[in-house]
Amino acid sequence: MINRLYLSAQRCLLHLLLLLLSGSACCQTTVIYPSSASSIDIRHNDLIELLSTSLEKTKREYGAYSVGPSKLKMNEARSLVELKRGDSVTVVWSPTSEELEKKYIAIRIPLRKGLLGLRISLIDKKKQSSLERVNTITDLKKLSLGMGIGWVDLSVLKANEINVVTAHYDALFTMTAHDRFDLFPRGINEVFNEYDQRRQIYPNLAVEQNLLIYYPWPYYFFVNKNNPQLAERIRLGLERMIDDGTFNRIFMKYNGEAIRRANLSHRHIIQLKNPFLPRQTPTDARYWLFPSLIKSDVIKQTLH
Repeated sequence: MINRLYLSAQRCLLHLLLLLLSGSACCQTTVIYPSSASSIDIRHNDLIELLSTSLEKTKREYGAYSVGPSKLKMNEARSLVELKRGDSVTVVWSPTSEELEKKYIAIRIPLRKGLLGLRISLIDKKKQSSLERVNTITDLKKLSLGMGIGWVDLSVLKANEINVVTAHYDALFTMTAHDRFDLFPRGINEVFNEYDQRRQIYPNLAVEQNLLIYYPWPYYFFVNKNNPQLAERIRLGLERMIDDGTFNRIFMKYNGEAIRRANLSHRHIIQLKNPFLPRQTPTDARYWLFPSLIKSDVIKQTLH
Protein backbone atom coordinates (compact mmCIF):
# COMPACT_ATOMS: atom_id res chain seq x y z
CA MET A 1 0.00 0.00 0.00
CA ILE A 2 2.79 2.40 0.95
CA ASN A 3 4.68 1.49 -2.24
CA ARG A 4 1.60 2.21 -4.37
CA LEU A 5 1.13 5.59 -2.71
CA TYR A 6 4.84 6.35 -3.22
CA LEU A 7 4.67 5.42 -6.93
CA SER A 8 1.49 7.47 -7.36
CA ALA A 9 3.14 10.50 -5.77
CA GLN A 10 6.16 10.08 -8.05
CA ARG A 11 3.90 9.99 -11.11
CA CYS A 12 2.09 13.13 -9.93
CA LEU A 13 5.39 14.95 -9.44
CA LEU A 14 6.64 13.81 -12.86
CA HIS A 15 3.39 14.95 -14.49
CA LEU A 16 3.63 18.33 -12.75
CA LEU A 17 7.26 18.72 -13.88
CA LEU A 18 6.33 17.95 -17.49
CA LEU A 19 3.52 20.51 -17.35
CA LEU A 20 5.90 23.14 -16.00
CA LEU A 21 8.50 22.39 -18.67
CA SER A 22 5.96 22.50 -21.47
CA GLY A 23 4.53 25.75 -20.11
CA SER A 24 8.02 27.25 -20.01
CA ALA A 25 8.65 26.24 -23.62
CA CYS A 26 5.33 27.73 -24.70
CA CYS A 27 6.11 31.01 -22.98
CA GLN A 28 9.57 31.39 -24.54
CA THR A 29 9.87 34.41 -26.83
CA THR A 30 11.09 33.36 -30.28
CA VAL A 31 12.79 36.19 -32.15
CA ILE A 32 13.80 35.78 -35.81
CA TYR A 33 15.74 38.50 -37.63
CA PRO A 34 16.50 38.70 -41.40
CA SER A 35 19.36 36.60 -42.73
CA SER A 36 21.68 38.69 -44.93
CA ALA A 37 21.64 38.22 -48.69
CA SER A 38 25.47 38.23 -48.70
CA SER A 39 27.63 35.48 -47.15
CA ILE A 40 30.37 37.95 -46.09
CA ASP A 41 28.07 40.72 -44.89
CA ILE A 42 28.95 41.85 -41.34
CA ARG A 43 27.06 45.16 -41.46
CA HIS A 44 24.41 44.06 -38.98
CA ASN A 45 26.49 42.38 -36.28
CA ASP A 46 26.02 45.39 -33.99
CA LEU A 47 22.23 45.27 -34.43
CA ILE A 48 22.14 41.56 -33.64
CA GLU A 49 24.09 42.20 -30.44
CA LEU A 50 21.79 45.09 -29.48
CA LEU A 51 18.74 42.90 -30.10
CA SER A 52 20.07 39.93 -28.13
CA THR A 53 21.16 42.12 -25.23
CA SER A 54 17.78 43.88 -25.08
CA LEU A 55 16.10 40.49 -24.71
CA GLU A 56 18.59 39.45 -22.03
CA LYS A 57 17.94 42.68 -20.09
CA THR A 58 14.21 41.88 -19.90
CA LYS A 59 14.26 38.19 -18.87
CA ARG A 60 12.94 39.04 -15.42
CA GLU A 61 9.67 40.46 -16.79
CA TYR A 62 9.25 38.47 -20.01
CA GLY A 63 11.06 35.17 -19.44
CA ALA A 64 13.26 33.03 -21.67
CA TYR A 65 13.92 33.73 -25.34
CA SER A 66 15.60 32.37 -28.42
CA VAL A 67 17.04 34.60 -31.15
CA GLY A 68 18.46 33.72 -34.56
CA PRO A 69 18.45 34.41 -38.31
CA SER A 70 15.70 33.53 -40.76
CA LYS A 71 16.14 30.50 -43.02
CA LEU A 72 15.46 32.68 -46.04
CA LYS A 73 18.14 35.18 -47.14
CA MET A 74 16.63 38.56 -47.92
CA ASN A 75 17.36 42.20 -48.71
CA GLU A 76 15.82 45.16 -46.87
CA ALA A 77 12.65 45.38 -48.97
CA ARG A 78 12.01 41.64 -48.77
CA SER A 79 12.49 41.60 -45.00
CA LEU A 80 9.69 44.16 -44.60
CA VAL A 81 7.37 42.11 -46.80
CA GLU A 82 8.13 39.01 -44.70
CA LEU A 83 7.55 40.94 -41.47
CA LYS A 84 4.10 41.93 -42.73
CA ARG A 85 3.29 38.27 -43.33
CA GLY A 86 4.46 37.53 -39.81
CA ASP A 87 5.90 34.02 -40.15
CA SER A 88 9.53 33.93 -41.38
CA VAL A 89 10.78 36.98 -39.40
CA THR A 90 9.51 38.64 -36.22
CA VAL A 91 11.79 41.69 -36.12
CA VAL A 92 13.60 43.71 -38.80
CA TRP A 93 15.87 46.75 -38.79
CA SER A 94 15.31 49.55 -41.24
CA PRO A 95 15.55 53.30 -41.75
CA THR A 96 12.20 54.81 -40.83
CA SER A 97 9.53 56.72 -42.74
CA GLU A 98 5.94 57.82 -42.16
CA GLU A 99 4.76 54.92 -44.32
CA LEU A 100 6.72 52.28 -42.39
CA GLU A 101 5.54 53.62 -39.04
CA LYS A 102 1.93 53.20 -40.20
CA LYS A 103 2.47 49.60 -41.34
CA TYR A 104 4.56 48.32 -38.42
CA ILE A 105 5.37 49.08 -34.80
CA ALA A 106 8.47 51.27 -34.80
CA ILE A 107 10.68 51.08 -31.72
CA ARG A 108 11.82 54.70 -31.81
CA ILE A 109 15.32 54.32 -30.41
CA PRO A 110 17.94 55.08 -33.11
CA LEU A 111 20.10 51.97 -33.27
CA ARG A 112 23.24 53.69 -34.53
CA LYS A 113 22.71 57.16 -33.06
CA GLY A 114 22.10 58.60 -36.54
CA LEU A 115 25.49 57.42 -37.82
CA LEU A 116 24.03 55.80 -40.93
CA GLY A 117 22.93 59.21 -42.20
CA LEU A 118 26.57 60.34 -42.37
CA ARG A 119 27.81 58.96 -45.69
CA ILE A 120 31.35 58.47 -46.93
CA SER A 121 31.73 57.00 -50.40
CA LEU A 122 33.69 54.19 -51.94
CA ILE A 123 35.10 55.18 -55.34
CA ASP A 124 37.37 54.14 -58.16
CA LYS A 125 40.58 55.75 -56.88
CA LYS A 126 41.20 57.47 -60.24
CA LYS A 127 38.24 59.74 -59.47
CA GLN A 128 39.58 61.35 -56.29
CA SER A 129 41.11 64.43 -57.95
CA SER A 130 37.92 65.27 -59.89
CA LEU A 131 35.79 64.81 -56.76
CA GLU A 132 37.79 67.53 -54.98
CA ARG A 133 35.71 70.03 -57.00
CA VAL A 134 32.37 68.72 -55.66
CA ASN A 135 31.14 71.16 -53.01
CA THR A 136 27.37 71.62 -53.35
CA ILE A 137 24.23 69.60 -53.97
CA THR A 138 24.21 71.06 -57.49
CA ASP A 139 27.63 69.49 -58.06
CA LEU A 140 26.38 66.21 -56.59
CA LYS A 141 23.44 66.13 -59.01
CA LYS A 142 25.90 65.97 -61.90
CA LEU A 143 27.24 62.64 -60.59
CA SER A 144 25.82 59.13 -60.43
CA LEU A 145 25.56 57.22 -57.14
CA GLY A 146 25.41 53.45 -56.66
CA MET A 147 22.73 51.99 -54.37
CA GLY A 148 21.34 48.55 -53.57
CA ILE A 149 18.14 47.15 -55.03
CA GLY A 150 15.37 47.49 -52.45
CA TRP A 151 17.25 49.91 -50.18
CA VAL A 152 14.86 52.24 -48.42
CA ASP A 153 16.99 55.39 -48.83
CA LEU A 154 16.65 55.24 -52.63
CA SER A 155 13.55 57.37 -52.10
CA VAL A 156 15.60 60.04 -50.26
CA LEU A 157 18.16 60.33 -53.06
CA LYS A 158 15.45 60.49 -55.71
CA ALA A 159 13.64 63.21 -53.73
CA ASN A 160 16.87 65.22 -53.94
CA GLU A 161 17.07 64.60 -57.72
CA ILE A 162 20.26 62.54 -57.41
CA ASN A 163 21.12 60.17 -60.28
CA VAL A 164 21.12 56.60 -58.97
CA VAL A 165 22.34 53.28 -60.40
CA THR A 166 21.00 50.18 -58.61
CA ALA A 167 22.42 46.67 -58.30
CA HIS A 168 22.65 43.82 -55.81
CA TYR A 169 24.88 44.46 -52.80
CA ASP A 170 27.92 42.37 -53.78
CA ALA A 171 27.85 43.62 -57.38
CA LEU A 172 28.07 47.25 -56.26
CA PHE A 173 31.72 46.87 -55.22
CA THR A 174 32.69 45.44 -58.61
CA MET A 175 30.82 48.27 -60.33
CA THR A 176 32.50 50.90 -58.13
CA ALA A 177 35.98 49.57 -58.91
CA HIS A 178 35.16 49.49 -62.63
CA ASP A 179 33.90 53.08 -62.80
CA ARG A 180 30.24 52.25 -63.45
CA PHE A 181 29.18 55.22 -61.32
CA ASP A 182 30.92 58.03 -59.43
CA LEU A 183 30.17 57.37 -55.76
CA PHE A 184 28.99 54.44 -53.66
CA PRO A 185 27.82 56.18 -50.44
CA ARG A 186 28.16 54.09 -47.30
CA GLY A 187 27.46 54.75 -43.65
CA ILE A 188 30.52 55.63 -41.58
CA ASN A 189 29.91 52.40 -39.71
CA GLU A 190 30.07 50.42 -42.98
CA VAL A 191 32.60 51.99 -45.34
CA PHE A 192 35.93 51.04 -43.73
CA ASN A 193 35.02 47.42 -42.99
CA GLU A 194 33.77 47.00 -46.55
CA TYR A 195 36.91 48.58 -47.96
CA ASP A 196 39.21 46.45 -45.78
CA GLN A 197 37.36 43.28 -46.79
CA ARG A 198 37.64 43.96 -50.53
CA ARG A 199 40.71 46.13 -51.12
CA GLN A 200 42.82 43.20 -52.32
CA ILE A 201 40.06 41.84 -54.58
CA TYR A 202 39.56 45.29 -56.13
CA PRO A 203 42.88 47.21 -56.17
CA ASN A 204 41.15 50.26 -57.72
CA LEU A 205 38.72 50.57 -54.80
CA ALA A 206 39.31 53.53 -52.47
CA VAL A 207 37.62 55.51 -49.70
CA GLU A 208 36.83 59.03 -50.96
CA GLN A 209 38.72 61.63 -48.89
CA ASN A 210 36.82 64.92 -49.23
CA LEU A 211 33.04 64.59 -48.97
CA LEU A 212 30.50 63.79 -46.26
CA ILE A 213 26.94 63.40 -47.52
CA TYR A 214 24.42 63.87 -44.71
CA TYR A 215 20.70 63.21 -44.47
CA PRO A 216 18.64 62.50 -41.33
CA TRP A 217 18.24 58.73 -41.28
CA PRO A 218 16.99 57.17 -38.02
CA TYR A 219 17.39 53.39 -38.01
CA TYR A 220 14.96 51.40 -35.85
CA PHE A 221 13.82 47.91 -35.00
CA PHE A 222 10.33 47.21 -36.38
CA VAL A 223 7.88 44.45 -35.43
CA ASN A 224 4.53 43.31 -36.74
CA LYS A 225 1.46 45.27 -35.55
CA ASN A 226 0.15 42.04 -34.00
CA ASN A 227 3.17 41.70 -31.71
CA PRO A 228 3.09 44.69 -29.34
CA GLN A 229 4.49 42.64 -26.45
CA LEU A 230 7.72 41.95 -28.36
CA ALA A 231 7.96 45.64 -29.31
CA GLU A 232 7.61 46.69 -25.68
CA ARG A 233 10.15 44.09 -24.55
CA ILE A 234 12.77 45.30 -27.03
CA ARG A 235 12.04 48.98 -26.23
CA LEU A 236 12.38 48.39 -22.49
CA GLY A 237 15.62 46.45 -22.98
CA LEU A 238 17.17 49.17 -25.16
CA GLU A 239 16.20 51.90 -22.68
CA ARG A 240 17.84 49.95 -19.87
CA MET A 241 20.95 49.55 -22.03
CA ILE A 242 21.11 53.31 -22.59
CA ASP A 243 20.69 53.93 -18.86
CA ASP A 244 23.39 51.49 -17.74
CA GLY A 245 25.88 52.30 -20.54
CA THR A 246 25.62 48.95 -22.36
CA PHE A 247 24.16 50.57 -25.48
CA ASN A 248 27.03 53.03 -25.83
CA ARG A 249 29.65 50.33 -25.18
CA ILE A 250 28.24 48.22 -28.02
CA PHE A 251 28.01 51.31 -30.24
CA MET A 252 31.66 52.21 -29.67
CA LYS A 253 32.79 48.59 -29.98
CA TYR A 254 31.51 48.48 -33.55
CA ASN A 255 31.81 52.14 -34.59
CA GLY A 256 34.52 53.87 -32.55
CA GLU A 257 37.38 53.03 -34.91
CA ALA A 258 35.32 54.01 -37.99
CA ILE A 259 34.47 57.40 -36.47
CA ARG A 260 38.18 58.00 -35.87
CA ARG A 261 39.13 56.94 -39.41
CA ALA A 262 36.38 59.09 -40.94
CA ASN A 263 38.32 62.30 -40.19
CA LEU A 264 35.03 64.21 -40.05
CA SER A 265 36.51 67.62 -39.27
CA HIS A 266 38.36 67.64 -42.61
CA ARG A 267 35.38 66.71 -44.79
CA HIS A 268 33.06 69.02 -46.70
CA ILE A 269 29.40 68.35 -45.80
CA ILE A 270 26.68 68.22 -48.45
CA GLN A 271 23.31 68.07 -46.70
CA LEU A 272 20.28 66.44 -48.34
CA LYS A 273 16.67 66.75 -47.24
CA ASN A 274 14.68 63.74 -46.09
CA PRO A 275 11.02 64.51 -46.83
CA PHE A 276 10.03 61.12 -45.37
CA LEU A 277 11.36 61.84 -41.86
CA PRO A 278 8.47 61.27 -39.41
CA ARG A 279 7.50 64.15 -37.18
CA GLN A 280 7.53 61.77 -34.20
CA THR A 281 11.29 61.28 -34.54
CA PRO A 282 12.73 61.62 -31.02
CA THR A 283 15.13 64.51 -30.39
CA ASP A 284 16.37 63.43 -26.95
CA ALA A 285 20.14 64.08 -27.02
CA ARG A 286 20.99 60.72 -25.42
CA TYR A 287 19.80 58.93 -28.56
CA TRP A 288 22.07 60.72 -31.06
CA LEU A 289 25.73 61.15 -31.87
CA PHE A 290 25.07 64.68 -33.21
CA PRO A 291 21.77 65.74 -31.53
CA SER A 292 21.77 69.29 -32.92
CA LEU A 293 21.58 67.99 -36.51
CA ILE A 294 18.54 65.77 -35.95
CA LYS A 295 16.75 68.39 -33.84
CA SER A 296 17.08 70.91 -36.65
CA ASP A 297 15.72 68.42 -39.20
CA VAL A 298 12.73 67.42 -37.08
CA ILE A 299 11.84 71.11 -36.52
CA LYS A 300 11.97 71.74 -40.29
CA GLN A 301 9.75 68.73 -40.94
CA THR A 302 7.20 69.90 -38.36
CA LEU A 303 7.00 73.34 -39.99
CA HIS A 304 6.19 71.90 -43.45
